[in-house]
Amino acid sequence: MHNSNWNFSGAVASELERSREFVTDVINQLENRKWPDTDVFGIRMALEEAIVNAIKHGNQHDPVKSVHIDCEIRGDRFRIDIRDEGVGFDPKCVPDCTAVENLDKPSGRGVMLIKHYMTNVTYCENGTRVVMEKIRTEEAGE
Repeated sequence: MHNSNWNFSGAVASELERSREFVTDVINQLENRKWPDTDVFGIRMALEEAIVNAIKHGNQHDPVKSVHIDCEIRGDRFRIDIRDEGVGFDPKCVPDCTAVENLDKPSGRGVMLIKHYMTNVTYCENGTRVVMEKIRTEEAGE
């Protein structure tokens, strides 16, 4: 097990600037706990995508709505639960962004990136909530 635990529970306004501040705080917590750079990079990518999706697609940039977040670092495990106030979506209906017919389309990559970088990803509550988990990888020499 590595270093101390950390958690956050609260809401972030549906503003991209607020989300960037939150992501920076999380990344600082991981770096302070000496998480491997590759893990930190992947978590940053997944976190940015999930929060932007919640703001843009879920809350429709509505400043009255918030993105609700529960986040924790427990030893070798990072877990984050993100919930928006939108109507939801079915992640199975997101087109495969690697299919030839979708290569030029600007959407669909976020869900793929999240699944790629995180150890476990679960969508629930009709797609208004995503729970992501990353198990810390061991670097050579550890």
